[in-house]
Amino acid sequence: PQRLYQAIVRLAWGSAVPMMSLIEVLLQGGYERVERVEARGQFSVRGGLLDVFPLSSEAVRIEWFGDEVDSIRYFDPETQRSTGQVKSIEIWPAREMVATNEELFALGERAEREMAEFLSKHSHHQEFVSQVRHHIGRDVERLQEGIHFPGLIRYASWLPGHQSSALHYFPADAYVFFDEPVRLRETMERVGREEAEWMTGALERGEVLPGLLEPYDIERTFQCEGRQQLYVSLFPRHVPGVHVGQSVNIPMHSMQKFHGQLPLLKSELTRYRKTGQHVVVLAASAERADRLIRVLEDFNIALERRPHFDPDAAMPMVIHGNLASGFELPHAHLVMISESEIFVTKKRARRVRDDAPEAARIKSYQDLHVGDSVVHVNHGIGRYLGVETLEVGGTHRDYLHLQYAGNDKLYVPVDQINLVQKFLGSEDREPRLNHLGGSEWVRTKRKVQKSVQDIAEDLVKLYAEREAKPGHSFRVDTEWQRDFETLFPYEETPDQLRAVADIKKDMEKIRPMDRLLCGDVGYGKTEVAIRAAAKAVFDGKQVAVLVPTTILAQQHFSTFTERFSGFPVTIEMISRFRSKAEVTKVLEGLRTGAVDVVIGTHRLLNKTIQFKDLGLLVVDEEQRFGVTHKEKLKQFKNNIDCLTLTATPIPRTLHMSMVGVRDLSVIETPPENRFPVQTYVLEYSDTLLREAIERELSRGVQVYVLYNQVQGIQSIADRIQRMAPEARVAVGHGQMPESQLERVMLDFLQGETDVLVSTTIIETGIDIPNVNTLIVFYADRLGLSQLYQLRGRVGRSNRIAYAYFTYQPDKVLSEVAEKRLQAIKEFTELGSGFKIAMRDLSIRGAGN
Repeated sequence: PQRLYQAIVRLAWGSAVPMMSLIEVLLQGGYERVERVEARGQFSVRGGLLDVFPLSSEAVRIEWFGDEVDSIRYFDPETQRSTGQVKSIEIWPAREMVATNEELFALGERAEREMAEFLSKHSHHQEFVSQVRHHIGRDVERLQEGIHFPGLIRYASWLPGHQSSALHYFPADAYVFFDEPVRLRETMERVGREEAEWMTGALERGEVLPGLLEPYDIERTFQCEGRQQLYVSLFPRHVPGVHVGQSVNIPMHSMQKFHGQLPLLKSELTRYRKTGQHVVVLAASAERADRLIRVLEDFNIALERRPHFDPDAAMPMVIHGNLASGFELPHAHLVMISESEIFVTKKRARRVRDDAPEAARIKSYQDLHVGDSVVHVNHGIGRYLGVETLEVGGTHRDYLHLQYAGNDKLYVPVDQINLVQKFLGSEDREPRLNHLGGSEWVRTKRKVQKSVQDIAEDLVKLYAEREAKPGHSFRVDTEWQRDFETLFPYEETPDQLRAVADIKKDMEKIRPMDRLLCGDVGYGKTEVAIRAAAKAVFDGKQVAVLVPTTILAQQHFSTFTERFSGFPVTIEMISRFRSKAEVTKVLEGLRTGAVDVVIGTHRLLNKTIQFKDLGLLVVDEEQRFGVTHKEKLKQFKNNIDCLTLTATPIPRTLHMSMVGVRDLSVIETPPENRFPVQTYVLEYSDTLLREAIERELSRGVQVYVLYNQVQGIQSIADRIQRMAPEARVAVGHGQMPESQLERVMLDFLQGETDVLVSTTIIETGIDIPNVNTLIVFYADRLGLSQLYQLRGRVGRSNRIAYAYFTYQPDKVLSEVAEKRLQAIKEFTELGSGFKIAMRDLSIRGAGN
């Protein structure tokens, strides 16, 4: 720190600093001399003017009168025009290693001695000796000439005062907080392995001297040079070397987004005041604060303008300040709400050309972040380090910067991004980076190619059978089809229309369709399936809709019946809610062709069922069916069109779609007036349960409480009844008699009960818009796609909904459970189903 502070240049009006001495300091500090200053770290000289763009401030123009600084002005690097005067300026060095010419010369002398001693031990390896002389000898020359060069930092450990870390910049009595220490340790271990691997490779190539770089010391980082340490973690877990007393659990809830629903904001502010919370609303500027007060006054929301936080304020206050997001600290009785949480600007849906290939759209999901592992089709596994602008042949272009083993670098032009993919291996271990130009990647590709060929044989056999047994080529849309589609009461999203077009195109081909339709819960997959069913029925074919649960069958039956009303189409259902006589009648209708569309659970796969002329099979949530059911589905798919609907495909299904074995359509545009579900992952408490239920009851909406154990579910319902005596509580689970379960579900659907305590039977397809809150017990025991499906049961109207995923207090979560809960918390925005499936693919792997 001392060296860095000494290297800072401080200039003020009237100070006597000759221009030439400042130029020398800038060059030593790592600044680049250019014709015209355009980026940080550059300076230029024109007569008595010096333009410099420091790392620590805006670009400045300094003018001299003799050796005295006459004026200092800010300027805009784009227009080169001055924007205002300033009295003084600080210019920090542009490089992390600050050294004088004398110190560099001394480093060169030492490097020369160390090299001579090292080579005397390896004089019998002529080729190695020449490599060391080439690499280290060149460094020695540059050091002795006082030249800074990119690899100079490797010699920092030989320079007095450069063995410091970021902690040396903190006061001795500072508190150091480690956020998610387990994650930090994992990252440090990975960096340590990479550094050791790089060091080994560099030593073998004669690029560095032994002992130049010390091994990465993780324990030293956690010791904090004797400073006070505190460890903060969302999921408390044992960290090696950390005392339990040093772990701090700060109960904090992230602030919900109100999406401009000011009556909701008003009710929440009233609730906060009743519980004695200090409410602070942050506005980005004084003008915005005044405007906010005026807007909220129209909704009878009173806020008080304050210059700063006042703990004695009796009402919610507005102060000037900026935060990325608000929060709630219950123990401190403090609630912070940022302006962005009150009014959220809606992002316009990005239109994708209808003729764009599906792969291009999938690419938009795989957002690259710095540090991600990536695969280049020609060079193998590397690490993404960001986008850099480089000048090549006089032209500036953007490049993806990829790092490979041995500190090798690769710059990929952004227009060749199709050659780079995100690495989708298992998350339990980091992939090994490949060396550029080696044969390792070629060997890996060859090995994988052989194993893929083995897997492909079975798939090729199945698909060859499908090609050999041509299906039915459906005719183009009829007048009935067009009339049927115009009766849809809502406006279709662009993605829905694209998916419908893809499916119709497939159905009109002679080859049987096998398409996966991936779309978020409530995004209109059912309507797409209904239109495909209509196309089949209007062409004289039968349709079978296979669903995983009886409740979902009932719901689809109602939806299909309503949509086909007014058309001569017979729709029936087979489920355990139907009597034996009714089922027999349906089976006879399927055999004779009297039934056009049948909706049912796995009973539809029974060998005894005969269709007169089945043309389309729709499978809703295929991942819910067992292996034997899937085998029967494969036989079905041989010569009929098949459409599979899912919100979060299981890794294998997604993998098959991504490698092109199945066709894929994605619906990612949310319906109008749909808000993201406010998602909280936190320790369970009775207070949380009571507050959530009371809040929803006061708004006249319903609540799901999920407890996935039949044994003990009644005691949870009794506990809720004691907490909220006015609530009407019901219990539903799969072991109840059919008639009783049907009664419970219908009562809840019709608003006769307020709280439904259930197992995961509510997971798929249930659509009750009046349910606004979901509370899940033992969320760490559920799978990622399960958590996502469950969250999709709420927020199906134009109100803001809440999902609380809870785990036992003081329970140490497994790493996989932690990753799942982190993912569900991370992906809250609308249309996250595909991202959830991708994360699931990386956590679990794609199977064989």
